[in-house]
Amino acid sequence: MDLQSFGFAEIDHKRLSKTKTPYTIYAELLEETAIGQFEDVLAQPYVTYGALMPDAHVGYSMPIGGVCATRDVVVPQFVGFDIGCGMCAYRTDYTKEQIEANAEIIYNHIVEKIPLGFKRHKNHQPLSIELPLTSYAEHVLNTTGRMQVGTLGGGNHFIEIGYGSDEKAWIVIHSGSRGFGHKIASHYMLQAYLEKNPLEGRLERILDDFIQRNKGFQENNPEGFVKALEKFKNKQTLELNKKIKLDNLKGIWGLDVNSTLGKEYIKDQNYALAYALENRKRMISVIHTIMNDVIDGEYSVEYEDEKRFINRNHNHAEYDEKRGEWIHRKGATQADKGMRGVIPGNMRDGSFVVIGKGAEASLCSSSHGAGRVMSRKKARSVVNIEEFEKSMLGITGTVDENTLDESPFVYKDIFEVMRLQEELVEVEEHIKVLINVKDSSKSYY
Repeated sequence: MDLQSFGFAEIDHKRLSKTKTPYTIYAELLEETAIGQFEDVLAQPYVTYGALMPDAHVGYSMPIGGVCATRDVVVPQFVGFDIGCGMCAYRTDYTKEQIEANAEIIYNHIVEKIPLGFKRHKNHQPLSIELPLTSYAEHVLNTTGRMQVGTLGGGNHFIEIGYGSDEKAWIVIHSGSRGFGHKIASHYMLQAYLEKNPLEGRLERILDDFIQRNKGFQENNPEGFVKALEKFKNKQTLELNKKIKLDNLKGIWGLDVNSTLGKEYIKDQNYALAYALENRKRMISVIHTIMNDVIDGEYSVEYEDEKRFINRNHNHAEYDEKRGEWIHRKGATQADKGMRGVIPGNMRDGSFVVIGKGAEASLCSSSHGAGRVMSRKKARSVVNIEEFEKSMLGITGTVDENTLDESPFVYKDIFEVMRLQEELVEVEEHIKVLINVKDSSKSYY
C-alpha cells in the first residue's frame, strides 16, 4: 500500500528531537498532523518518554497508536474518549464447518439480539462491578451506562466469528465503554482544562441559585436537600459538558495524580475499564448462546480459562511500579512479556492472537489494529461499493453503503503492520473471518 498517496510522509526526527524527550517510532510514514500531535505530547514537561506504534495516525490531541510515560500526572486526552475500548477473543468448541453452514442464521440472530450503533436496551441491565466510583460517574451509569452494557456501538467496533489453524471457531469483539465512558472522559478532559482556565464559576453560580431557591427545603429536610443538590449538580455538569465543545479547547491539560480531580479520574477510569470488559463479555455470552441454539450444542462459556478467553484493552492509563510513572496507551495494546493480546486487521483479513515480548522501547506495547489511512468522509467518496462487496466474498458481513468507511481499503495493510512489530509481539494465531457484524446506520457513536 502506497501510504504517501494518502498524505503520509517521512518522519521529521530533527523536529521531534528538539523536545529533548526520548522516543521510538515503529511506523515508517506518518501524517504531518500526527507528527505535530506527537511533538506536542513529547513537549509536555511531565512526559518522560513516548512511542508510536506501526498503526499510528491522527487522533484527538495525541495520535491513535500512541504511548507515553508521565511523572505524577494523568492526562485524560492521552487515554481518549472510549476508555477501556479493546478486544476480547473466545475460542469455542464449534468448528469452521459448523459456522459456515449456519452463517446467515447466526448473523441475523446477532443483529436482532445485540443493539448496534446508537441503539440500546429498553431497560436497565443488571450490573455488578465491585469498584468505587464518584457520584458523577454513578449518575452517568444510572442514566446511560445500565442501558448500554452489552451493546456494540458504531464506527470501527465489530463482532466477528472466525476460525484458527485448528479450524475451531473464535468469537472476537471490539468495543468499549460506550456512552458511559465517553461522558466520563469528556467530563475530565473539560475539568482538566477548566482547572487552568476557569469559566468564572459558571457551575458555582447555578448551584448558588439552586440553594437560594430551596432554603426552605434545606431547613426542613437537610439530608434530603444534600441528596437533591448532588443530583442537581451532576445533571447541570452534564449539561455544561454538552455546551462546551472539546474540539474548541486548544492545548493538552493534565491532572496531578495527587489532586482531588486526578484521584477521581483514576477511580472513574478504572470503573470504566471494568465496564468495558463486562460489555464485551455480555456480548460474547449472547453470541455463544446463539451458536448453541442454532447448532444445537450445550457448551458453556469459560471466562476463567486463559487458553480460551483473552481480554486486552487499548485505551487506558496505568501506574507502572517499576518506572514509578503512569503509562498512557491510546490505541495501543499492552504487550508485557508473555502477555496474550488480540490485534484486529479489518473486516476481511481477520485478527491476530499475539504474545507480548515486553519491549521496553515501546513501553511494552504493540499496535491495536491496522490503522486508518483515510478519513470516513474521504472513504465514502472514493470507495466503490462493488469493489467492497468483491473484497468480502465468502464472508457473511455488514457490507453496504453505510459501512464503506470501514471497508478493508481504508486501513493500512495489517500484514505489513504485523511485520513492523515483530520485535514487540509474536503471532500465536491468525483468526480468519467467517462472519463480521457492524453497525450500518448513517449516524453512530
